[in-house]
Amino acid sequence: MRTHPYDKLLDRKRKWSPVKPTVGVLKDGSEDVIRRALSARHLELPVGAFITEALEKNVPDNARKLLEDNVRDEERHDLALGYYADAFGTNEIEEKEGKLIRDAWIAHPDHTITKALVAERAIFFVLLPFFRFNGDAALRTVSADISRDEQIHVGTNSLVCAELGLLPSPSLDKLRKATINWIVQPLGINTTCKYLDKKFWLDASDRLMYEGKAPELISTKTARMPAFFEHANTNLPKYA
Repeated sequence: MRTHPYDKLLDRKRKWSPVKPTVGVLKDGSEDVIRRALSARHLELPVGAFITEALEKNVPDNARKLLEDNVRDEERHDLALGYYADAFGTNEIEEKEGKLIRDAWIAHPDHTITKALVAERAIFFVLLPFFRFNGDAALRTVSADISRDEQIHVGTNSLVCAELGLLPSPSLDKLRKATINWIVQPLGINTTCKYLDKKFWLDASDRLMYEGKAPELISTKTARMPAFFEHANTNLPKYA
């Protein structure tokens, strides 16, 4: 029986393959944020590159196999979100902004593992629940599959950062704030649906950054997921 935390995380993985989806109905008022959030998919491959770069430096030897597998996950996430973005439709201005944000994360001088941890914990862990609460059947399914991977990634990177004594800098936190603020900027105050309230999502990002958890997102565990019979066949992921 494998007992090391890195081995346990690797054993929790479930392989899946992205499929090209059919776009359905989104929650009214969420469309602009979903389009901006999809532009953040341009961060998926750089996060994988952050890990690859770290593997060339000083990471714990017993974490290498897990980290290498996490990089392959990021490639799958990029493909899945790219499929959905193609079906949903992209906006040239927002795509350009998404790539500028990507470039800012790449250029930031913090350790690459630290950048990966912050991006996944305080950006992706906000966007994925947004997809779950406001997306259609295809987007909710993609979000759930990516979320399972990201839980393992954040656990991995948290352990590596702890072993290496790495902490995010104030400037990386500032970049995190700028990123999430831009994505949810189309929202305002919404007293009837908290999942369309800007402050709700900004607070969730802050808590994930500073506390490592966001109790306000606990209902993600019970957020409605579509039954298989509600899906078009094209929306069903392929599980290994």
